[in-house]
Amino acid sequence: MTGGVSLAEVVVSALIVLGGAFALIGSWGLVRLPSLMERLHGPTKATTLGLGGILVASIVWFQFVRGEWTTHELLVSVFLFVTAPISANMIAKVHLLRLRQGDASEPGGPAGEPLPPAAGVDWATHEAPQLGTPGDLEGD
Repeated sequence: MTGGVSLAEVVVSALIVLGGAFALIGSWGLVRLPSLMERLHGPTKATTLGLGGILVASIVWFQFVRGEWTTHELLVSVFLFVTAPISANMIAKVHLLRLRQGDASEPGGPAGEPLPPAAGVDWATHEAPQLGTPGDLEGD
């Protein structure tokens, strides 16, 4: 047992504290923000960064302190950073569809009142292919 603190321990400690702070702020945002669209930012941004920082701390610990290379944390990080934006996008699209159909009500929040449904506006990101265009399956 050595009496000093190594650089790896300082880096790991800083990453854990930083990751924990991001996760706490993201969780607080998830609980405290009033509307679903505002609450999406907490877990998809801050909490994802927080968990990423904690996983990087684990990678650094195993590599520099124990001398082992682990890929589990790297795979979890990749999975987390790929799935978080996709799931947030799907949740937002379903929420917008429900609002436009009148199935859901949304309270006003710090960002303002939700916009009323626009006439003739679809909820999808892209419009359906027009007849005679390359994406048209009926005209092929």
